[in-house]
Amino acid sequence: MGLTVSKESSAAQEAESCLSPKLHSRQASIRQSTIKPKAKHPMPDPMELERRFTKVLASMDLPPDKAKLLKSYDYEKKWDIICDQEMVHAKDPPSYYLNKLRTYLDPKASRSHRKRKMVVESTSTQVLRDLEISLRTNHIEWVREFLNEENLGLDVLIDYLSFRLGMMRHEQRIAESRTPSEEKLGSTNLPSTNLTIDKSNGYMRMPIEMQGSPSLKRRSKHVAKLKMGDSKDDIHVCIMCMRAIMNNKYGFNMVIQHREAINCISLSLIHKSLRTKALVLELLAAICLVKGGHEIILSAFDNFKEVCHEMHRFQTLMDYFLNYEVFHIEFMVACMQFVNIIVHSVEDMNFRVHLQYEFTALGLDDYLEKLKFTESEELHVQISAYLDNVFDVAALMEDSETKTAALEKVAELEEEVATLHESLQDTEHRALEQIASLETELIQVRQERDDLLEVKKRADEEVSTLRRVVQHHEQESKNRQSMFESKMAELEKHSPEGGPTASPHHHSLPLPSDAADRLPPPPPPLEPFSSAPPPPAPPTPAAAAPPPPPPCPPPPPARQGFVPPPPPAGLMQAPDGAMTIKRKVQTKYKLPTVNWIALKPNQVKGTVFNELDDDKLHSCIDFSDFEERFKIGSANLLSNGVAETDGLTTFPSKRCKKPDNVTLLEHTRLRNIAISRRKLEMTPEKVINAINTLDLKQLSLENVELLQRMVPTEQENKAYREYINEKKNVNLLTEEDKFLLQLTKVERISAKLSIMSYIGNFFDNLHLVTPQIHAIISSSNSVKNSKRLRSVLEIILAFGNYLNSSKRGPAYGFKLQSLDTLLDTKSTDKRLCLLHYIVATIRQKFPELLNFDSELHYIEKAAVVSLENINTDVAELEKGMEAVRREAEIRGRGGGGCSLVVKDFLANAEDKLRRLKADAKAAQEAFRECVEYFAESPRSTDANAFFSLLVRFVKAFKAADQENEQRRRLELAAQNAANNKAEEDVAKRNKINQKKQQVCKDILETPAG
Repeated sequence: MGLTVSKESSAAQEAESCLSPKLHSRQASIRQSTIKPKAKHPMPDPMELERRFTKVLASMDLPPDKAKLLKSYDYEKKWDIICDQEMVHAKDPPSYYLNKLRTYLDPKASRSHRKRKMVVESTSTQVLRDLEISLRTNHIEWVREFLNEENLGLDVLIDYLSFRLGMMRHEQRIAESRTPSEEKLGSTNLPSTNLTIDKSNGYMRMPIEMQGSPSLKRRSKHVAKLKMGDSKDDIHVCIMCMRAIMNNKYGFNMVIQHREAINCISLSLIHKSLRTKALVLELLAAICLVKGGHEIILSAFDNFKEVCHEMHRFQTLMDYFLNYEVFHIEFMVACMQFVNIIVHSVEDMNFRVHLQYEFTALGLDDYLEKLKFTESEELHVQISAYLDNVFDVAALMEDSETKTAALEKVAELEEEVATLHESLQDTEHRALEQIASLETELIQVRQERDDLLEVKKRADEEVSTLRRVVQHHEQESKNRQSMFESKMAELEKHSPEGGPTASPHHHSLPLPSDAADRLPPPPPPLEPFSSAPPPPAPPTPAAAAPPPPPPCPPPPPARQGFVPPPPPAGLMQAPDGAMTIKRKVQTKYKLPTVNWIALKPNQVKGTVFNELDDDKLHSCIDFSDFEERFKIGSANLLSNGVAETDGLTTFPSKRCKKPDNVTLLEHTRLRNIAISRRKLEMTPEKVINAINTLDLKQLSLENVELLQRMVPTEQENKAYREYINEKKNVNLLTEEDKFLLQLTKVERISAKLSIMSYIGNFFDNLHLVTPQIHAIISSSNSVKNSKRLRSVLEIILAFGNYLNSSKRGPAYGFKLQSLDTLLDTKSTDKRLCLLHYIVATIRQKFPELLNFDSELHYIEKAAVVSLENINTDVAELEKGMEAVRREAEIRGRGGGGCSLVVKDFLANAEDKLRRLKADAKAAQEAFRECVEYFAESPRSTDANAFFSLLVRFVKAFKAADQENEQRRRLELAAQNAANNKAEEDVAKRNKINQKKQQVCKDILETPAG
């Protein structure tokens, strides 16, 4: 049972509850003379009963938990309690008992016959017992009367307890002087403490040792004449009276405020009775639980140590605990409970260890190791509570050293991780920069290659055209040559026979030998796509000789883009970029639809979808199983399974003290300037000099930002000029006004501070923007050139068209934002979505596409970058650089030469900014080509939105693959379990059959009787 410290609000109640006797003991121990036998009245109505019961509870002054328990009783029990309380009547008033106790304390009472007669009828022990019963059983009003200022019952009781303690100490001293070994405690390793003391060092309170009190011998005669009881009995009953007083809040508070009462209770530990010791320890433990009680108890034991001359605090208590003559379980439990409370109810760990060491030095730890195997459950609980809450300082120190070493190691590892992280970031940035540079060069090389291919294509076309023209001319020449030869042959053949009378159609003049060489070139070829026949030659007159034929027109010059003649009908080719008409897919079952954004044929030209052919996948993918899983049942109406799815506030609000000087500023502005000036910690002359020289070594960036907020406005400049023009005393102005007046004398102060801020932040901004630009370039090029992503989109298009074509018609492509809808289309049993099935198909048919994301470089980094913000940042950097150039020109025209700071900055930064602008333009172009390749609009699509789509799709793809794998393992395990069960059933049946066969065999082998 662990020990916990009670809270202030419940500590007193807890203390009272541990002292409260059981309710029935009140009536059981009431003296017969205090109870008036009375007939039981009939029970009143419930309302009256509750009223009277509430009044009785108030008079009993019980703790809340006990009162709550009584309130839960039924009406019959409540009426019994009311009747019992009404039958109890106080026999005697408090003064009756207090007068007797005062008589016992009066040293002259033994010589007064009247006073002896007052107390002779009963002993002091009996009087105390009657008082204890009255304190325990009478109404709370009787107890209050006993403790009030008129009766001072607590003081009288404490005085009597002190008196009897002195008598008991005297008796113990006499007994020890006569038989020193009779009452001695067991031997101990600690120095023995003589409990007997002289008169001079007695522990009695000063009021008891006042002048005129009897000596110890005369006290003994005084006790005998007044027939007082034994001191041990009186002390025990006095402690019981103290418990009865502390059993209610009023009495408890009076006791803990009475330091002498606590001292007397603690001194009662010297009582020989272990039962009395246990009762004392219970009272002290109860006091220790309340707020401030711990200090009171420790003070009482300090007093005990001084009075009893102990070497160590708690020494007498530990002597009784460790060296008992008779094992008294009640005392042992009470002692361990007290030690637990006194040690472990302290919040200060250092003080707790100090108290723990006090008991350790007295031998408690070694003794508890022997005692923890006790058979007493209560004692075992208290010992376990103490040992469980003990602070092992050596172990704590070892743990602390181990923790310190671990923390140092953790700090080293964190520093190493931070260094590695920085190194990784630098390496990554360098890699991004190199990749971006290589990608840019690759784009340029590809552009050059495309240009060269285009030139080569045009050259090839021209060459082929010229070759066809040459071949045509050669053929024409051959035809004409053969025609001329045939004509010549005919002329030669008919010339001797017909002479000049031959028909002009059959004769022609002979050609000279060089006529063939002077023949005009053949006519040009027919124009492409021209179907008109050539015009007929005009008829030649019969009588006249035919004139020489006119020269043929020269062949047309070879022109670029010559189109060859059309091929024959039926062999016509489709023009470039034309889309094949897709056929609709007829499905066996009614299927859900994919809510994608389909692209029209004219929208896919020049995009990735123009290169995809999803029809060819119908021969590779088993769509019959797909239909079975995703068919729409008659009872399921939800076909697609779409899931609906100013920094001044930190200062205290004290009113500023009205300045004695003159100010031209508003109150808030003045206060802001004052605060900023305190942060500057520089004289105005240094500030102005640093601004004029643009010196960021003297003026840090933080101070530049402060000064930018302090720059005088136009109205303030005007006010200061008027103040100066009126020749007023400048010394009357506040320090803040003087500072602003100095700033007004700086030319172009706003521009200079802006330039200083720009120069100071330039390289940080450059290092911030450059990795973002490189990420855009790398991710755009990798996404556009990814063949695996292209194949995955082709498979998705095939599945989407299989679902949608019969209802919405086939799609030639889709928007990438439609990838998110793949999770919405559910199977018939709602256990799968379309993405699950697509991923499973890819794993089964196209496993090389599972890691398609390995080709998509840096899309996570690009997904958090806004290209619009990058362009804005680059424009701001260019704007700031232009301001620096203007400042350099102004300073150069001034004759003083350009500032060294500006010159060095321009030399180092201009080239870097030029490269940054080129990279930003390359990123813009790469992203434009990428989004256009995927049929998106670069104007309406930003980088973060585009790449976030891909990042989400990759994550969903991987998650679907993992879920498919987990589902496959579960199905495999279920199948194995079913197979094992079937095998067990088969084995069981085989075993049964074997037994049957064996029985039949035994029967057959048995010989007939």
